[in-house]
Amino acid sequence: MYKKLLTAAIGISVMGTTQAAPNLEEMWELIQKQQAEISQLKTQLESTEKRVAETEVKTEATFAAVEEVTAGPVAKLAEWANKTTIGGYGEMHYNNLTSDNSSSSKEEFDLHRFVLFFGHQFTDDLRFFSELEVEHNVAGEGKNGEVEIEQAYIEWDYTENHRAKAGVFLTPVGILNETHEPETFYGVERNPVEENIIPSTWLEGGAMFSGEIAEGFSYDAGVHSGLFIDPSKGKAKIRDGRQKVSEAEGDDLAYTARIKYTGIPGLELATTLQHQTNVWQGESFMGEDEADANLIEMHAIYNKGPFGLRALYAHWDIDDVIENVKAGADEQEGFYIEPSYRLNEKLGLFVRFSEWDNQAGESSADGEKQQYDIGFNYWLHENVVMKAEYRHDNNEGDSEEFSGFNLGVGWSF
Repeated sequence: MYKKLLTAAIGISVMGTTQAAPNLEEMWELIQKQQAEISQLKTQLESTEKRVAETEVKTEATFAAVEEVTAGPVAKLAEWANKTTIGGYGEMHYNNLTSDNSSSSKEEFDLHRFVLFFGHQFTDDLRFFSELEVEHNVAGEGKNGEVEIEQAYIEWDYTENHRAKAGVFLTPVGILNETHEPETFYGVERNPVEENIIPSTWLEGGAMFSGEIAEGFSYDAGVHSGLFIDPSKGKAKIRDGRQKVSEAEGDDLAYTARIKYTGIPGLELATTLQHQTNVWQGESFMGEDEADANLIEMHAIYNKGPFGLRALYAHWDIDDVIENVKAGADEQEGFYIEPSYRLNEKLGLFVRFSEWDNQAGESSADGEKQQYDIGFNYWLHENVVMKAEYRHDNNEGDSEEFSGFNLGVGWSF
């Protein structure tokens, strides 16, 4: 019985195996079918590789085109923009001042200054800087304002810690002449000593060398165009002698040197000496061919926490022959002192006393003027400020004696 069952199982197994195995013809057909599929896959692969190669060529061509463009005008524009700076400042004032001489009273609005800065960095040690200024909003014949280039110079770092500049620049004298953005000082109007004695804004054309000579000590020394006090006009006020590098008379040069100390945090001490070889610039007057002039200016700035103090003294010693132009004008001097206090980061209070005299020489003429100012600055932003001040002059008998208030808004960017 068992033998029969075993024989039957083996038979069934052999029959199943025989049916599952393909014959030679079926095997051949199967191989050909697989070969066809392989050929098709090869064709598809070659087509894909061809398309990939074409794409790579197009991509490389695109990259090359982009590089060519970016290496051309676009790159130059981007480089120019990265090395060029634009900024500026401005201030508008409202003056409400009364005078003993009613015709001199002032009740007016004035866009006093609008200035644009343009600078460019040629290399790490060579740069250009300029200021274009419009004063009193409208310039032209019969108008109150004027347009002027306040600065335009090339500066070169010729060695470490030392540099030179040539062109039109602000003379390194006083506190406000070089730094006068409205948010950097108290008061709506600039102080009268740095207007009438220094006189700000004072620009000249020439060459200036600057640098650091020791820790905390810096220097400026230069030769440049000078003042021109025209004797034929009967004026000897320093402010009237500014030529502003506009076809400026250049017969006689001027020389300026300053030493400044900033080695203690919050403290600045400086003194400036200037020599004008001839404020008549080659002209002659009453048999005299020249009138030299020397200026000495000293100032101190101190800031300690909320407390601040500014003090300045300036004195001109001009050739005695200037007496023949205007009595007492051979000496001109002035000083001011200005304490201030910051109540917080936005609000600061100040008071200032100023005294100056454009006829301080030995003369019967009494040209001494005094001015008191008290007011506040309110900073909406570190570069945007609102200002208010009360002014009172103490110049007995002077028709230009004022009292009243000034309001202002100023900004820089």
